[in-house]
Amino acid sequence: MKILHIISSPRAQASFTIQLGEAIIKKLVSKNNNASVVIRNLNIDPLPYILDSTIESFNTQPENRSAAQLEAVKLSDSTLGELIEADVIVIGAPMYNFGIPAVLKSWIDHLARAGVSFSYTADGPVGLIHGKKIFLAIGTGGVYSEGDYKALDFIEPYLKTSLGFFGMTDVTVFRVEGVSVSSLKENAMQIALEKLNVLD
Repeated sequence: MKILHIISSPRAQASFTIQLGEAIIKKLVSKNNNASVVIRNLNIDPLPYILDSTIESFNTQPENRSAAQLEAVKLSDSTLGELIEADVIVIGAPMYNFGIPAVLKSWIDHLARAGVSFSYTADGPVGLIHGKKIFLAIGTGGVYSEGDYKALDFIEPYLKTSLGFFGMTDVTVFRVEGVSVSSLKENAMQIALEKLNVLD
C-alpha cells in the first residue's frame, strides 16, 4: 500500500488536520506492514497558481510543446504522477473562510487535466483516475457537519465533487470540529480520534 499525505495547513504540529491525518495514516499502517508513506506539504512546496501559459501548455500536445511549455507543465505532471502512484490519499483540509486553503486549491488545479485526469465524451466528462481510497481530514473552528452552519461548509462538497470529477469517488470524511468553541475545543481532538475506530 502506498499512502500519499497531502498537508495544506501551515501550522505544523499545532495543526488539527495534520494530527488527524497522521492518526488516520497510523491506523492504516498498523494494518498494512508493507505500507509506505509519501508526505506532500503544500506549504513547504507550494504549487504555483495556474496562469494562461500553464493552460496553453496543458492544451498543447506533448510532442508540440515548446521548452517553456514543457517546463510549465512539469510540476503538474509530477503532481499527477505522485497521485496516480498512490493507493490511498489522505488530504488534510482546514477551513479557511468556509473553504479550503489556497495551496490546496492549487493542488486541485494542477490535477485538472483534460485527457489525463478526466476526458470529455459524448455522454459528458468522465474521470480517468480510479482505484484510489481517499480520506479527508477536515478541521473547523465551529461545527459544520450538522446544524445551522452545515450549509456554509464548502470543503467537503468541493473536494468530493472535484475528486469525483477525476474518477475518485471512494471518499471517507473525518472531522475535528469546534476547535474554536470554548465548550467544545478541549475535547474536539479526542472525539475526532475516537471516530477513527471504524478503521480498526
